[in-house]
Formats: sequence, structure tokens, C-alpha cells
Amino acid sequence: MANVHSAISFGLVNIPIVYNPIIKNNDTSFNQLHKKCGNRIHYQKYCEHCKKIVKEVDLVKGYEYRSGEYVTFTKEELANMQVDSKDTIEIISFVPANEIDPFYYEKSYILTSPKKSKAYSLFLEVLNKSKKVAVAKTSIGTKFYYVLLRFFEGNILMSTIYFEEEVNIPEATVESKFTKQELDLALELVNHLSGHFEPANYKDDYQNQIKEAINEKIEGKPIKKKTKKIRPSMKDLVTSLQKSLEVS
Repeated sequence: MANVHSAISFGLVNIPIVYNPIIKNNDTSFNQLHKKCGNRIHYQKYCEHCKKIVKEVDLVKGYEYRSGEYVTFTKEELANMQVDSKDTIEIISFVPANEIDPFYYEKSYILTSPKKSKAYSLFLEVLNKSKKVAVAKTSIGTKFYYVLLRFFEGNILMSTIYFEEEVNIPEATVESKFTKQELDLALELVNHLSGHFEPANYKDDYQNQIKEAINEKIEGKPIKKKTKKIRPSMKDLVTSLQKSLEVS
């Protein structure tokens, strides 16, 4: 959704911005083919009751409130229920960043100014100086969101967040007793494995293998079968930790 224009509503100040997604999907896309002839499979919307293929214009959305019974909504009816903040990012409060648990974060975007803007620069500096995160509401596509705006490397970073009812945290498990030796060994293992977070070091091994396999297929080479590593099973925790230190 690059180059989508919107505006931040900061009191009575209107700040034009452009959405810039910062995450791209790295997954390899496959098509489904007919095994017999190798042609692509296409999906059609079929009505079992009328025994015919249905066009997009003839579709409505329905909510099943009882088995087999629906209430329906047209696109116009759903559009009428869009929130007022559809075309804006409306600031509602400013909060300390450390009050927001990380599991609330969903997707992130960089909000840039389409042209030189004093209002954008001012709001950016407000976020930087206040050390607070702006909570706002908006819509992206047809979905309503609460979002967080923060200063990030000279830009405004916007993150959509989950609603409280979407978050499901199980109760803490019953605490088990462990010995001081087990704790000391575990902490020693942590020290052996410690370093710094460098994103460039973490590669998508699965996608890289798929892309390599695609090239081998194109060149007519056979795909080598991967040998799975067998991990030794150890029931004793101390022994497992000691062996882990030996190989780390």
C-alpha cells in the first residue's frame, strides 16, 4: 500500500502524510497446477443452490447468526458504518512507551511527508522531545485500528495494535523447583550464547532453500534429500545443560 495518502489530525492541526510499509512478504508464491496437464487451476464462485457460477456483482456479505440462517449486508451498508477517522489518523492521547506490552504490536509503517511541511517537522520533534508515544485511531482499507506513533530515526513510525479482546494470554504455569546447580549451568549457557542483535545475521533458511531448489529444478537437477539432525534425548536436566555447554 505504498503511496497511500492520509493525514494526522493533531488537535486542529492537519498534517499530510504518506504510508510506507516497512515489512515485505518474503514467502515464495506457488500456483496450483493440474498434475495431469500442468495448467493453472482457477477458482470460481459457485452457488450450490442455483447450480451456477456467480458473478462478483451478485454477491453480498452474510453473517450466520443461526445454523443456515444469515443476515446480509451490501457494500454500501458496510461503507456507511465506516468510522469518522477513515481518511485521517486522529490523535487521542500520548502515553509512555514502556506502558505498552510488546504483544499488542501488529504491523508497522513509516509515515513520511509528501512535501516540506512545518507541521510534520513540528510533530516529529514533539514526539522526539516528549519521549512519548501518540495513540491514534484510523482505518486502513476497510478495517478500523488503534495505532501508535513514535519518533524513529528522523521519521514517524506508525504501528497498528491489537484490541484487548484479541489478546489471549494463558495463566502462568505452576512453578517447578530447580537446584542452584541447574540455575548456574543455565546462566552459564546464556553467557556462552550471548551477543548483540544484528538482523542481517538472521536469514530465512526455509525460503532460501526453496529458491535454491527452484533454480535446481529449472536447470533439471534433482533435489537432494535433507538429512535431519538427530538430537540426543536426555532426561537429566544437569546432564543436558552440561552437554549443551560442551557443544556451544
